[in-house]
Amino acid sequence: MKKGWQIFWHTLFWTCMIAFFMFITHGNTKIPTEGLIVIFLLFGLVNISLFYLNYLVLIPAYLNHKKYLRYNLMVLLVILIYGVLKYGLANIFKGYVLVREHETITFWSYYLSSFFTSLIFVFLSTVLKFTLDWFLNERIQRDLENQRLSAELAFLKSQINPHFLFNSLNTIYSLAYQKSETTPEAILKLSEIMRYMLYECNDNKVDLGKELQYLQNYIDLQKIRFGSKAFVDFQVSGTVDHQKIVPLLLISFIENAFKHGVANDVANPISIQIYIRPDWLVFKIENKKHQFNKDAAGGIGLINVKRRLDLLYPGKYQLDIVDNPESYVCELSLNL
Repeated sequence: MKKGWQIFWHTLFWTCMIAFFMFITHGNTKIPTEGLIVIFLLFGLVNISLFYLNYLVLIPAYLNHKKYLRYNLMVLLVILIYGVLKYGLANIFKGYVLVREHETITFWSYYLSSFFTSLIFVFLSTVLKFTLDWFLNERIQRDLENQRLSAELAFLKSQINPHFLFNSLNTIYSLAYQKSETTPEAILKLSEIMRYMLYECNDNKVDLGKELQYLQNYIDLQKIRFGSKAFVDFQVSGTVDHQKIVPLLLISFIENAFKHGVANDVANPISIQIYIRPDWLVFKIENKKHQFNKDAAGGIGLINVKRRLDLLYPGKYQLDIVDNPESYVCELSLNL
């Protein structure tokens, strides 16, 4: 909140408080109106000045720096000084303040009452200061946490493109090395995939239909790599209707299936099943495991996607992974 607005709201609050107490006191006392104005306005301003002296000066100078003894001594000294000041003002308006039913209030009686009143205003300003500081610190912590999460998500997302590009280029390299006629088609398919990744994935969420088309393009690219030896069962059931999903979330599962599984076994094809509901998606992938997996870095993609799920779908997903000796099964249930 800007300082000008802070001053406005503080001024409005104290004005309303003084007016309120003057109103409720007016009908329950024999003190004339001008006396009430003197008591509430003048002494109200004195107490308010004590409130802000503690709020703006003493707490930042001593309490915030953990100088507790000095702070307590300074508060006591200020309250004592304010007691003398209030008694001096009371004597100026003696008829309104110190005389009650033709009896004059003694110095010590008035000073003791003034001491406790001052203590209340110091206490209120201390509570307000700590309350506002707590809310400010909470907001700062939330902002820092949001910035940290945003930076982490940006880093995780930046890992996807090089990881995917590295695998795809390996595929195209093997085709070019074999002088395959499908190399141009593979390059075109990769171009379509990269266009999606560069221009369609800038938002936090994308249309589910576009993400599914991206998965289909990737599978087509892998089929070009394996040729007639690629066996993939990719099925989507349900209606795609304006659902949104975090981009590049499912691709790591499919990448791992092709990279670490067996894609050329007609009896055990890579099975990819997607079930779509209005606000739910179930993704299941199963593949036969390769017996000679030499790539120790194959887990990068799944570590990445698990972390993104934790950050972007906290409490809204269930991921089950079954790692058998012969097969690997992943099932992800996602609340869209």
